[in-house]
Amino acid sequence: MKRTLFDDEHLMFREAVRRFVDKEVRPYHEQWEHEGIVPRDLWLKAGELGFLAMAAPEVYGGLGLVDFRYNVVLTEELTRAGASGVGFGLHNDIVLPYILTYGTEEQKQRWLPKMIGGETITAIAMSEPNAGSDLAGIQTTAVRHTDHYLLNGQKTFITNGINSDLVIVVAKTDPSAGHSGVSLLVVERGMAGFAHGRNLDKIGLKAQDTAELFFDNVKVPLDNLLGGEGQGFYQLMMQLPQERLSIAVIAVAACEAVLEMTINYCQEREAFGRPIGKFQHNRFKLAEMKTEIEIARVFVDRCITELNAGNLTAAEAAMAKWWTTELQKRVVDDCLQLHGGYGYMMEYPIAKAFLDTRVQTIYGGTTEIMKEIIGRAMGF
Repeated sequence: MKRTLFDDEHLMFREAVRRFVDKEVRPYHEQWEHEGIVPRDLWLKAGELGFLAMAAPEVYGGLGLVDFRYNVVLTEELTRAGASGVGFGLHNDIVLPYILTYGTEEQKQRWLPKMIGGETITAIAMSEPNAGSDLAGIQTTAVRHTDHYLLNGQKTFITNGINSDLVIVVAKTDPSAGHSGVSLLVVERGMAGFAHGRNLDKIGLKAQDTAELFFDNVKVPLDNLLGGEGQGFYQLMMQLPQERLSIAVIAVAACEAVLEMTINYCQEREAFGRPIGKFQHNRFKLAEMKTEIEIARVFVDRCITELNAGNLTAAEAAMAKWWTTELQKRVVDDCLQLHGGYGYMMEYPIAKAFLDTRVQTIYGGTTEIMKEIIGRAMGF
């Protein structure tokens, strides 16, 4: 089925991104996985080419590309290259919308130019050691004083955690007010009491710097409050659908890439005198995956269109997130099985894909939470 989501401008943008990935990412990503981090100079190179914070208005140095399809192109090209350590998606798809939507003019002038150029790398800190999907259970507090908040607490599983220069921190400014007591504070590298912890040792996403963050009596200026005090939970709920759709984009692109490499393997690998793809069971398995991936692609592309139109609901984003990430798990597992013993060897990309995939049904809201969102939207 011909894909009709993109216009000529998006296809030209894809060619530029592909050249960048082939030159600056593919040759080095394995090294970054051993090092556990992507070098900051990659961000600077991406910024020079206009691949960061594309939606930021031109007045701040951005391209003004509010069309989410450009974000999709960048995500797809990185995913198909297996570049799971490059945290541009978090920067562009997740953090930037908070600044654009809730930031003051002064905040935008202060933060956006360096976010666009790649000098400032961003993160968002929600999860804590004892609070993951339950945002109301966070224990990080921000007590207001005359000209600042005093921030105390700990965050974990923070993407871009080591490299991050600017972090949106979810904290309780009124612990007695439940959801209405949650606010978003922007913490900047160098603030006294703000510490980046260890680079967490994960089973996959080895090049992605995922870290703990610590806040010990950090004085956060009142000017770094993002939006109104007590509005944090509402702000998160408004922005999470785009984050979840971004994860679904990764899932479908990963499925397509893994299936392509597996088809090639099944055409070349022989057993009992013929390619293994010629055996009926294997052929049927490939046919099943091809069909389900095509169906997922159509739904996610429709969600992208709805997001651009401002119509994507939280329930629809949850559907996209849980279905595609669970599909990704099944597809990668089946493709590894078709690779046989070689699928278990790290020299084959399918093995890395297997490890990188597992987190997809966890971060951004677990599959179980996604189903809960959908069920509540149905009136239950």
